[in-house]
Amino acid sequence: MKKSELPENVVDALHKGVVIPALPLALDHNRKLDVRRQRALIRYYLDAGAGGVAVAVHTTQFEIRLPEIGLYKPVLEIAKEEFDNYVSRTKKPVIRIAGVIGKTDQAVGEAQLALKTGYHAVLLSLAAFADASNDTILEHCRKVAEVMPVVGFYLQPAVGGRKLDVNFWREFARIENVIAVKMAPFNRYQTLDVVRGVVESGRADEIALYTGNDDNILIDLLSEYSISTGDGIVKKRIAGGLLGHWAVWTRSAVKLLDRIHQSNFKDDLQQLLTLGIKITDSNAAFFDVANNFAGCIVGIHEVLRRQGLLEGIWTLNKNEVLSPGQKEEIDRVYAAYPELNDDAFVAENRDRWLS
Repeated sequence: MKKSELPENVVDALHKGVVIPALPLALDHNRKLDVRRQRALIRYYLDAGAGGVAVAVHTTQFEIRLPEIGLYKPVLEIAKEEFDNYVSRTKKPVIRIAGVIGKTDQAVGEAQLALKTGYHAVLLSLAAFADASNDTILEHCRKVAEVMPVVGFYLQPAVGGRKLDVNFWREFARIENVIAVKMAPFNRYQTLDVVRGVVESGRADEIALYTGNDDNILIDLLSEYSISTGDGIVKKRIAGGLLGHWAVWTRSAVKLLDRIHQSNFKDDLQQLLTLGIKITDSNAAFFDVANNFAGCIVGIHEVLRRQGLLEGIWTLNKNEVLSPGQKEEIDRVYAAYPELNDDAFVAENRDRWLS
């Protein structure tokens, strides 16, 4: 599928900028898929105002692909059914993104399944190419892009990513079927490399930029880049976010992005900068920054458990648990920033989502 075949309202929403949560995996106490709660999570995100959902990504747990677990296809299909129901009911577009990983054969196979299941684009992890050259990785990206539209992914090294220079991003952005890039290096310099590369590719107007920098969400969304090129100055903004952090307190994230899109910031910039610090502090608790992100998935689960959307914080990996002190940190940010959570919204709708 070529990007020209995507629904116009989906492309418009992508470029305007939307909240795209990274979908957690809902398991029961036997560590089996809890279909009811998986559906409830997706319903929560869509009713909260998210413009899309990223499925089968890091937050969904890479282990879903293991043959003995076999949840990659079922989770894609469950999400697809919920997307279809929501679009039928509301007539609003939902950007459907599926994560693909691995070397070329695996990534192409996963992209083909995502296409068959009705997804619009794949979020392409390059973690399998830790020591490869730019040319090798770019050839891999082109093969996947032959199947369907691609969202690039700059993943921070702390959780399996690798450094990718501006030359890579310039050439990556020139792949015709690339439609967006999620920037999550958790690094200002490397984020700028992506923006520069996209602008210097000549396709700045065709590629949407999304923040995945959970440590710097609000600043990313407020910033306008001014890049000097041979044709003059090109200005480029980060349109929205594709974030594990936005898998919790999603209604508040939607309100925040709406505020950013509507405001000129002349009167409340300082207030927004202060808010940005509160969000980063909350993320540090959820993502277990103190322990090098060891509890980043279960931290998200813990918030959803407190809201009654998940039964527990179980993951497919039995060794993945809250780090020492992480629960207390989540307690702290909950108490410190009550204005950031959306507990009341969840409580009002939870029974309906779980029905």
